[in-house]
Amino acid sequence: MTTNYSIGIETLLQQHMISPASAGGGAPGKEQQAAGVGILLQIMMLVLSFVLGHVLRRHRFYYLPEASASLLIGLIVGGLANISNTETNIRAWFNFHEEFFFLFLLPPIIFQSGFSLAPKPFFSNFGAIVTFAILGTLISSIVTGILVYLGGVTYLMFRLPFVECLMFGALISATDPVTVLSIFQELGTDTNLYALVFGESVLNDAMAISLYRTMSLVRSHASSGQNFFMVILRFLETFVGSLSAGVGVGFMSALLFKYAGLDIDNLQNLECCLFVLFPYFSYMLAEGLGLSGIVSILFTGIVMKHYTYSNLSVKSQRFVSAFFHLISSLAETFVFIYMGFDIAMEQHSWSHIGFIFFSVLSIGVARAANVFSCAYLVNMARPPHRKIPSKHQKALWYSGLRGAMAFALALQSIHDLPEGHGQTIFSATTAIVVLTVLLIGGSTGTMLEALEVVGDGHDGHDGPLVESFDEPNGYIAPSYGGESSESSSGNRIKMKLKEFHKNAASFTALDRNYLTPFFTSQGGEDEAEELMPSPRR
Repeated sequence: MTTNYSIGIETLLQQHMISPASAGGGAPGKEQQAAGVGILLQIMMLVLSFVLGHVLRRHRFYYLPEASASLLIGLIVGGLANISNTETNIRAWFNFHEEFFFLFLLPPIIFQSGFSLAPKPFFSNFGAIVTFAILGTLISSIVTGILVYLGGVTYLMFRLPFVECLMFGALISATDPVTVLSIFQELGTDTNLYALVFGESVLNDAMAISLYRTMSLVRSHASSGQNFFMVILRFLETFVGSLSAGVGVGFMSALLFKYAGLDIDNLQNLECCLFVLFPYFSYMLAEGLGLSGIVSILFTGIVMKHYTYSNLSVKSQRFVSAFFHLISSLAETFVFIYMGFDIAMEQHSWSHIGFIFFSVLSIGVARAANVFSCAYLVNMARPPHRKIPSKHQKALWYSGLRGAMAFALALQSIHDLPEGHGQTIFSATTAIVVLTVLLIGGSTGTMLEALEVVGDGHDGHDGPLVESFDEPNGYIAPSYGGESSESSSGNRIKMKLKEFHKNAASFTALDRNYLTPFFTSQGGEDEAEELMPSPRR
């Protein structure tokens, strides 16, 4: 993606906050009144969304989840504003600026995703999660791009160049299953299934952004004859570099809080302020280096939760947990309202209905190729009692909703692609987001009941990832000693995958014996686990 992330705070605020005033062209008092009305409408929609979401959950009405309700509120209010004589300087307050989304709304959501991960289920399924999020997203992007390109070549739909089809495949592969996960938590689905869907969604956004940027770079350098090897090298450089930056900032924060002696009562404010600043430091560091801030802040959240959090005082632990949960909830809800309003207000290119229809079919096929092929690889490396069941694979396929990330990247594609191609991609993405969030999100409860995965996990009140992971019929606890000679005599791929799982177990021992004692104060880890609120996403 070619967005200039070095844009200053003043410039961004001028775009998002001051542009409505200039659009009105009236007196300063008139402009200030328009700004007040715009902010008031946003606050009213937020309040309505939270209240409506609470009422729907209280009455266990799963056909309209909270995220779907927020999107619907934005669509309705935006539609009313679009057909009314609402003043331009008021309407301009609701324009979806991708810079505002990426710099202010997305970071707290991504950080909270990493910060709220329950370590045991996430890292016990880490191999499967990485397979789905990285290899699966790559498969999904390529399959979608190829199918869309073939549809254009055969004159079934509007034709795009192959690289632009791959860009579309990358951006539309960014899943946002917040709607599905909230219903998983309410109904009490299997903990392992929740861990897979949640973990995939956490890493999937970062992977999709990296792929989109790589394809955009390929397109801009198409005339230079850049080969496939250089494309792969650029992607690995971005992803690994961003991961390293995030982990490095997380470790640095852990050492600071361990040795600075801030965990005393009269320094609680300083302790909390420093803790809150580190995630944004990680994000901006990666962006300043030309890397991915999303990947960086995600792994900063994981590392800070695992190491830095236990070095805080008890009061600071409570505060930062509640603070990040609060701002991520506000940002998440506002994103869906913001997105719905902008969808209703934007000019769309509906002349290529065939492209939209074929894209919907393509992402369904690509999602199936992603989930079932990756599940097959994961099951090859697991003994029978740890294999991912077929019903969980189907639920994972159904959980591939598209949301704000795909929408923001599609909006960016309008600027990246010429000749109206970006507008066609944006219209198709808009239709896919509305379709998946409203229809698929609303039918999730019925899907879970049909697959008979309801009620075989937690009760939905103590958080999504709190039950025991030592059950003999689960597929989390590793078991290497009891594997049969038949499986050990399998092909080379099986052996390589099993070796990967053994290496993961070795890393767990390394973390327990060396990393945790080095980066944390002894005895704080158990307290930290008890104080974390249940993750919303």
